[in-house]
Amino acid sequence: MGRDEVISIFREAGAYLEGHFILTSGLRSPIFLQKARVFMHAHLTERLCRALGARIRAEVEGRIDTLVGPAVGGLIPAYETSRHLSVPSVYVEREAGEFRLRRFELEPASRVVVVEDIVTTGLSIRETVACLEKLDVEVLAAACIIDRSAGKADVGVPLIALAQYEVPAYPADALPPELAAIPPVKPGSRGL
Repeated sequence: MGRDEVISIFREAGAYLEGHFILTSGLRSPIFLQKARVFMHAHLTERLCRALGARIRAEVEGRIDTLVGPAVGGLIPAYETSRHLSVPSVYVEREAGEFRLRRFELEPASRVVVVEDIVTTGLSIRETVACLEKLDVEVLAAACIIDRSAGKADVGVPLIALAQYEVPAYPADALPPELAAIPPVKPGSRGL
């Protein structure tokens, strides 16, 4: 599955939004990819995650024991992708501001892949990798449906993206005039 097909799925689900958005990273963008609108359609989610699973299988050598999704955004894609890889899926969640594997255990030396929905700066994946490294597991790679940075985000491990789609993002104090003229909306989940 290529970038155009992935973006077409987002458009079909009404998940390709245009306006002035405050991203989870704090940056501002004229485009927001509202993956929740895709994830509400099981058949669309299944198509994306089946393709992501195939990409992971093609790029990761050896066995994968578990997929780990950062809450909230990685829960659904990690779960659905795990179905196509026939491995368990678990998730990290914030506790006192840090990601922790609160509800699950991973065996030391487990081979894991972090699965996220959309990457902009890679912060959630870096925080997930840091959490997992404390547990002595081997993080083989991270994977996402869309890499908004088009390969520029450093997530600390190899990043496998179903699609790279560079979307402009700006600091709040450096907005282009046409974006500054639109009232901002914050549709993401971080900080809730």
